[in-house]
Amino acid sequence: MAKLRVGILFGGRSGEHEVSLLSAASVLNAIDKAKYEVVPIGITKDGHWVTADHAERLLQGDAEAGRSARPTHLRAGDPEATPGAALLAQGEAVIVPPEPAHRDAGMAPFRIEASALRRTSDRAINVDVIFPVLHGTFGEDGTIQGLLELADIAYVGAGVLGSSAGMDKDVMKALFRAAGLPIVKHVTVLRSQFESAPKKVQKLIESKLKYPVFVKPANLGSSVGISKAHDRKELGPAIEEAAKFDRKIVIEESVGGKKHKAREIECSVLGNDDPKASVAGEIVPCKEFYDYDAKYLDEGSESVIPAKITKAEMKRVQVLAVAAFQAVDCSGLARVDFLMDPKSRKIYVNEINTMPGFTAISMYPKLWAASGVPYPELIDRLIRLGLERHGDKKKNQYSR
Repeated sequence: MAKLRVGILFGGRSGEHEVSLLSAASVLNAIDKAKYEVVPIGITKDGHWVTADHAERLLQGDAEAGRSARPTHLRAGDPEATPGAALLAQGEAVIVPPEPAHRDAGMAPFRIEASALRRTSDRAINVDVIFPVLHGTFGEDGTIQGLLELADIAYVGAGVLGSSAGMDKDVMKALFRAAGLPIVKHVTVLRSQFESAPKKVQKLIESKLKYPVFVKPANLGSSVGISKAHDRKELGPAIEEAAKFDRKIVIEESVGGKKHKAREIECSVLGNDDPKASVAGEIVPCKEFYDYDAKYLDEGSESVIPAKITKAEMKRVQVLAVAAFQAVDCSGLARVDFLMDPKSRKIYVNEINTMPGFTAISMYPKLWAASGVPYPELIDRLIRLGLERHGDKKKNQYSR
C-alpha cells in the first residue's frame, strides 16, 4: 500500500519564524516514516518557498536558505513554471505556490512534479495532506489556510474562519463574549487613533480599566510585542511597542490587580465536530508574566502538569476549553489559555492558539502525553482529522 504523502510546511514571514522551525523539526523527527512519505516545505522570512535540501538548511537556521535556490527566470504563469510544482535550481527544488485551475472536481491540487525532483518521470506526485506548522501572521491567521483551500488540499488544523478569528484577539474576545464565556475587561484601540490623539486614547483606557494592564498586538502570538503597564507612564511606550506589530492594539485589565499575580492555566483541545480536552497544566513563569523570553530564551519557567487545582476547577477548565474551541469554529487542534485569580479563584478564558508551539516539550503535546496520547500518536490523529475535515468539506455543493 502506498504511503500517505505529508507535506510539513514551516518557517514563514511572521515574528514566530524561529518557533516554527523548532516545531517542524520535532514533527519531522517524530512522524512515523514507515507510514508517511514526508516532504519538508519551508518558507523563508522573505516569503520564498523552498523544499529538499534548502528546507533542511532553513530548519537549521540558515537565513540564506532558499535565496540562492529561487529561480529568477521563472514566474508563476510562465510556460515553464507549472503551478504548484517544485522547480530545480542548481540541483535543488523550489516551490512555486499553487495557482487555482478549474477542473471538474474543483480546484487543481497542490502538487510536486516527479520530473523536477527525480528527473525520471513526468508523472505528478500528489501531496495528500499538509501539516502547516506555522505560527503567527501568515500562518495561523487564515492566509495559508485560504491558499490550501484554493488548491483543494487537505491540511491539519483550523480552517480559514477559525484561524483568523483565533488569531485576532479583538474578534476572538467578541466571539467568546457572545458564547457566554468569562473574559477579562479590555479595550481595543487602533494604531492610527493613538498616533493622532495619544492623550485621548490614554484617557479612554483609564476610564475603562484599572492598572496594571497588559498591552498586546491584536494579531500576533508567542507573547511578541506584549508589555505590562503598571501606570500611565508605562502605558504610552507599551502601546507604541504593540503598534510595531499590528494596527489593532488590545489592552486588558490584569487579573489579580496590583497585589496578586494571575495563575496561568493551559488546556489542549483535539478534534473536529466532537472535540475533547486534555488535562490542564499550569505555567509558572520565571518573569513577571510569560513573555517571549520566558517562553523560549530564559531558563526557570516551570510547567506543572496536571495543574494543582481542584477536580471541579479542572472540569471547569476543560468545559470552557471545548466551548472556546467551538466559539471560534476551530478544528483539529488548539491550546486554550486561562487566567485564574489566585484570591477569588475565578477562571477567565484568555485566548486560543489554533497552531500552538508543537515541539515535543511544548505544552500542547505535553498536556496530551499526560492525558494518554503520546507525541507520535498525536501527529497521527491530527493528520487523520485534517483528512476527515477535507472529506467532509467535499460533501459541500458550490453550484446549483
